[in-house]
Amino acid sequence: MIYAANFKTNHTRKSTAEYIASLSDKIATKNDEDKVYIFPPATALDSYVGDFTIGTQNAYPAQNGAFTGEIGLDQLEEFDIQTILIGHSERREHMAESQEKVAQKFAFFKEQNFEIIYCIGEPLHVREEGFDAVMDYLLAQFDGIDISYEKVIVAYEPIWAIGTGRSATVEEISSTHLALKKAINNKPLLYGGSAKPANIKEISAIDGVDGVLVGSASLDAESFSQMILS
Repeated sequence: MIYAANFKTNHTRKSTAEYIASLSDKIATKNDEDKVYIFPPATALDSYVGDFTIGTQNAYPAQNGAFTGEIGLDQLEEFDIQTILIGHSERREHMAESQEKVAQKFAFFKEQNFEIIYCIGEPLHVREEGFDAVMDYLLAQFDGIDISYEKVIVAYEPIWAIGTGRSATVEEISSTHLALKKAINNKPLLYGGSAKPANIKEISAIDGVDGVLVGSASLDAESFSQMILS
């Protein structure tokens, strides 16, 4: 299983260091085959050491340059960071990242041999239109994306379940994941959307779920470790 923690705009450099030290102790007995990823805010990126991978929530597709407010390869290389989240619904919505921009970013970081967790998801009104509408919407988010890239992990996050406390039903997750698995040539597929200690066993037991991308429930090391060790 893959367990990925997306801090979003939470935690500081100090609290991230404390979190990682605590988490490392707590997951010392985790299964060797399980993988843990942590995506802190850009200000907390550092060369942390442990049985986990540190990634960046975002970066600009450039080595460096006149891109105010962004970080590029120079800043990531300082900490040997080679993993990135791309396509998260919050960036698509709040930062107006179009599919064209997302695909451009994907192509750039693929060229840099980054491990990419590529996010897709649908809003509630699309889910309410039925399964076919959901799949059409999700598959359109692969436009311009090389899904054959060997270092890509796909994360399916129904937008209506992100941070709402409402997770998709087992049937909704199962049917969507099984259809997506066929479309992405059986690449690793994570579920995101209000995953937490109370439902992690149920979610991880679903056929086609290879792990979880966790938001609010990952902000506390105790909570996230419970999920990893469940």
